[in-house]
Amino acid sequence: MTNRQVAGRLRLPARRRLSTRLLLAQGVVLVASILTAALVAAIVGPSLFHRHLVEAGHAPNSPELRHIEDAYQTASVISLGVALLIALTCALAVTWYLTTRLQRPLEDLTEAAEHMSAGQYAARVHVGNAGPELNSLGEAFNAMAERLETVEDTRRRLLSDLGHEMRTPVATLGAYLDGLEDGVVPWGSEPAGVMRQQTERLRRLAEDIQDVSRAEEGRLDLEPEVLAAVDVLRSAAQSHGAAFADRDVSLIVAAADPALTVSVDPERFAQVLANLLNNARRHTPAGGTVTLAATRVTDGVAFTVTDTGDGMTADQLQHVFERFYRGDHARDRERQGSGIGLTISRALVAAHGGTLTASSPGPGGGSTFTAVVPAAP
Repeated sequence: MTNRQVAGRLRLPARRRLSTRLLLAQGVVLVASILTAALVAAIVGPSLFHRHLVEAGHAPNSPELRHIEDAYQTASVISLGVALLIALTCALAVTWYLTTRLQRPLEDLTEAAEHMSAGQYAARVHVGNAGPELNSLGEAFNAMAERLETVEDTRRRLLSDLGHEMRTPVATLGAYLDGLEDGVVPWGSEPAGVMRQQTERLRRLAEDIQDVSRAEEGRLDLEPEVLAAVDVLRSAAQSHGAAFADRDVSLIVAAADPALTVSVDPERFAQVLANLLNNARRHTPAGGTVTLAATRVTDGVAFTVTDTGDGMTADQLQHVFERFYRGDHARDRERQGSGIGLTISRALVAAHGGTLTASSPGPGGGSTFTAVVPAAP
C-alpha cells in the first residue's frame, strides 16, 4: 500500500469526524434549547394560561376549561416537536454546507503538505471562497511553498553549476600533481604558477557561489548610506586603474553632478561596479576605452559602464546574466572570469531595489551595462 493510499484512508475518517462533530454539536445545542423551552413552558405556561381563561369568564373546574388546557398542552408538545425536527433539519443542512465548503480546502492543504514532505516543492493549494481564514492560510502556505521551491531550485542549480565549474581546475591540479609525483613535470615557476592560478580560481568560485546564493535568497544584510555619485565613481576608478593600465585600456570617468547622491551599501555597490569594470576590461582589447558615468534618471541614479570591446549578439544579451554563462570570447583563458560576477551584480542591485541591464549594438560595437539604484531622499 502506498503512502498516498494510507494517507487517504486516514483522511476519510477525519472528514467524517468533522461533519459528525459539527452535527452533534448543533444537535446538542438545539435539543438543549428545545428542552429548556419545553421545561419553561411546562412550568409557566399552564398556570398562566389557566389564569387568563378564568379571567376571561370560564368556570375554574368546568369541562370546557380542562379541554382547552389539554388542547394547549397538546399544541405546545406538537409545536416543540415540529420545531425540533425543523431545527435538526436546518442543522443537518448547515453541517453539510460547512463540511462541503471546508472539506476541499483542507484536503488540498493536506495533499499539498504531503507532496512537500516528499520533496515536491511545486505543490500549491487553491485559494477560493472557503472564507477569509482558510484563504489566508492557503496564501501563507503557497508563499511558504514558493519560498522553499526557490531555495531548493537555487541549491540544485548551485550544486550542478559548482560541479561543472570545478571540474577544470580540479582536473588541472590533479594532472600537475600526477606529473610531479611521476617526475614527468619538474617543479618550477610554471607549475607553481598554474597551481596557484587554479587554486585562486577555486577560492574565487567558492566566494562567488556564496555571494550569489545569499543575494538570490534575500539573505544579504545591506547597510545603505547616502553617498555622492562622484565619490562612488572616483573610488571605483582608483581601485581598478592599475588593472586597466596593465592591459593598456583607458578608464575614463565622466563628469557627474556633484549634488547627485545615492542610497546604497558602500561595500556591496563597490562590488557591483568592480564586477562590471572587470567584465568590461576582459572584453576590451588593448587601446580600447571603458567609460564610467552616473546620471539622474526617473527611477533614481543610473551608473553606466560602457566599453569599446567585443560587443554582444542578441542571443548573448538574453543570457548574459545567467550563472556561468560565457560568450565565445570569454572562453579564452586570458579573458576567462568566474562566470558568475554579472549574476552577483544583478542580484546585489535588485537587493538595493534597483535594476541592472545590458545593451550592445552587436559584435564589435562594445557593450553598456546600466545599474539603476535609488537616489538619496
